[in-house]
Amino acid sequence: MQSILTVDNVVKQYGDYTALNAVSLSVPQGSIYGLLGPNGAGKTSLIRIINQITLPDSGSVVLDGEPLQPKHVHEIGYMPEERGLYKTMKVGEQCLYLAQLKGMSKNDAKTQLKYWFEKFEITSWWDKKIQELSKGMAQKVQFIVTVLHQPKLLILDEPFSGFDPVNANLIKDEIIALNRQGTSIIFSTHRMESVEEMCDYIALIHRSNKLIEGKLSEVKKQYRTHSYDVGILTDNVEGVWHDLSQKFSLKTTDFKSLNQELKLEIQLGNHSANELLHTLMQRGQVTHFAEKIPTVNDIFIQTVTD
Repeated sequence: MQSILTVDNVVKQYGDYTALNAVSLSVPQGSIYGLLGPNGAGKTSLIRIINQITLPDSGSVVLDGEPLQPKHVHEIGYMPEERGLYKTMKVGEQCLYLAQLKGMSKNDAKTQLKYWFEKFEITSWWDKKIQELSKGMAQKVQFIVTVLHQPKLLILDEPFSGFDPVNANLIKDEIIALNRQGTSIIFSTHRMESVEEMCDYIALIHRSNKLIEGKLSEVKKQYRTHSYDVGILTDNVEGVWHDLSQKFSLKTTDFKSLNQELKLEIQLGNHSANELLHTLMQRGQVTHFAEKIPTVNDIFIQTVTD
């Protein structure tokens, strides 16, 4: 798949501290790409390099087939975790100013701003100062100025910070809509449930090194534990336990004596899922049989801890 962004062996040092240690990434065109890592991992340093706020000490960055250049500022939208609006400027005046910095004409900016302000139902904010807005209201303005110039690549660092659940869902829906329209998105967050829900690809950086990268579904397969959650209706719990324990590692998760329903977590070991299912069917009615697929949160914790 063609890449919108390629980072090749990028190194960034601050004195004796190495923030990025020969990090390479490839962000597929049209994807939502989760950039993950604990605090201090190097994510922000990488994002700042992609935005040309700082330069790498070595390595290269390619955007849409071209080495990264100053002109590409107009093709990238960046919403930092620490928002950067001018508090004493009026909302409309500030949006027009920032849009023109991104290469838009004043008329085009006004047209796009009219669309977004109506969409978010904030037309009455035009003459308000940022300092008069709540944090969530200011976040909406920040999101608008980030996407206003219709960038090829959108970089969102903790985009849901400061939003209540209703507005977080609103922004999430807009991110997904932009992606469906062709915008490639790098999404950096500590909210693993959002990564699970939205991302096609992920990369995990820890202590300046990339540890994981790939399609989310493939990464999950690599971290399979071959464990299954099963449920069985039986009149002989001891018999079920005896038969299963001869081959498998068992953990009881629930038992309801009223209808003799036994729920187990089972590790296959050297045996197959078919063998497990066959053993269960000999002892009762199977009510549930599903592989325990690791979540992004599970993978994050395991990788960083290891």
